[in-house]
Order: sequence, then C-alpha cells, then structure tokens
Amino acid sequence: MTSWGAQSRELVREHGRIQFKLGDNALEIEPMGPHGGSQPHQVPGLGVTEALRMFAEDIVVSPNTMKDWRWVASRWPAKQRRDDVPFHIHRVLASIADADQRFAVIAEPPMLARTGERRWTEDEAKRRLGWQVSRPETVQEKVNAVHALVDDDEVATRVATDLLRRPEVAARAMSDTTARHLVNRAQADQARQGTELVRQRTPALQHIEHTREFLDLVGACAQFVASAGRIVPGLRGQNYTEDEKATVQRNLARVRAAADWIEGAVATGQVTPEEGLARLLAGE
Repeated sequence: MTSWGAQSRELVREHGRIQFKLGDNALEIEPMGPHGGSQPHQVPGLGVTEALRMFAEDIVVSPNTMKDWRWVASRWPAKQRRDDVPFHIHRVLASIADADQRFAVIAEPPMLARTGERRWTEDEAKRRLGWQVSRPETVQEKVNAVHALVDDDEVATRVATDLLRRPEVAARAMSDTTARHLVNRAQADQARQGTELVRQRTPALQHIEHTREFLDLVGACAQFVASAGRIVPGLRGQNYTEDEKATVQRNLARVRAAADWIEGAVATGQVTPEEGLARLLAGE
C-alpha cells in the first residue's frame, strides 16, 4: 500500500473513533431507553430529542446524525469495536439483533474476490444482512436492483415492453408457466374490455337478446382461441416427426372446414347438417 493509502486508512480509522466518541458522549447525556424513551434522571420537559438536539447544535452537526451515532455506539460496547473496521460497517452490522452474533460476525470478515484479502466492505456487510447492495454482482442482486428501480407501474410497463421485444427474453419469459398464464389472462381481459367499450359506444347492441346457440357458438370460438393462446407459445423449439406434422395438418383442415361451415351458416341462416358434418370429417 502506498503512503497515501496508509494515511487515508488511518484518517478513516480516526474518523470512526471520533464518531464513536461522540456517540458515547450522546449516550452519557441520554442513555438508551425503551424505544429511545425518557430516563428517570431527565429534566422535566427535556426529552431525548430535545437534549440531543441541543448537544448536536453545540457541536454543529445534524440532530439525526447525532441520534445515529448514539444508537451505533449503544450497539457496540468499547471492547467489541474493531479499530480495523470503519464506522459505517459497524452501523450496518449494528442491525443484527443478537448481540453475541453481532460481535462474532464482525470478527470474521469475508474474502474479497477482487483482492483476495479478508476485509469488510459496505456491500459485504449488507449481503450479510440480506439487504440490497450498492453494486450488485449475482443475478438475484441485479434482479433486486431492477425491481427497486421499476417500483412505479408506469416505469415497469415501459421496461417490460422493451425487454419482451428481445426474442430470447420473450421466449424465456413464456417458458415460465405463471408468466404465460398472466399474459394470456391479460390478453383475455383486454379483449373483454374492448368488447365492452364497443357495446357502450353502440347502444343498439345492448338491446340484442342472444339465443342459446349464439352464446354457445361465441363461447366455442373464444375457448378455441384461448386454448391456442396457451399452447402455441410453447411450440418454440419443438421438433415434430413427419407423422405428427401430418396429423396436425389434418386437424387444422377440419378446423378450417368448421370455420367455413359456421361462417356460411351465420351469413345465410341456412345449413345442411349432413353436408356440414361430412365436410368436417373429410377435412375439406
């Protein structure tokens, strides 16, 4: 380490000692009580916040900063403090509830992959507590960071739309059963909303009394489309034999014949059951 590096490290250590000392002074003024509450010796009308505010003003620091130093000092008795560990690391690890565990953890710094030395960094301390880190490294840490950035629904929608334009991302996303189900449901909901909007804008449609056959027919079409929407995205990358392809083609021919049959019946109101059935079976 260069002399500048050594001097800088020592300045950091000295800064930590000062922060602990000021925290200790704040504890002497106001020892920690239940939830920061008052102590028996307090001057009436002078609570914790006011006493610390006056002390903070005297040394020209923020009252919140003073309360933070006081809390950290209370979590680390003098004998448990590590002079080789910066104050901000003590602050993060202070959140470990069990005192024995807290004191044991700080004495076992992690191995840093970049330097090969055992030393605490703020991100390593946050990882130890399961917090979000400043510089994510693992896939999950990066995912957590992205989630934090797209907390707003409008931003999340923009990001999701942009990412799904990447074919590989879309393919992997659709391989997730839950994601595929939610996309299909969203499509169905959007279709229903569009239909309802048309009905609202066309008052005459609201007065049509649908027959059972009409409802059954529309339902059958909707069911087919929904089933296709669930199945087709999963066909990516599938390799079918020639027999399998031929079987699918025959059934698609029947589907087309059924669609033509329905279209003709709806358009003319005339249908010959025997003729329609024969076309379906033949796949014409």
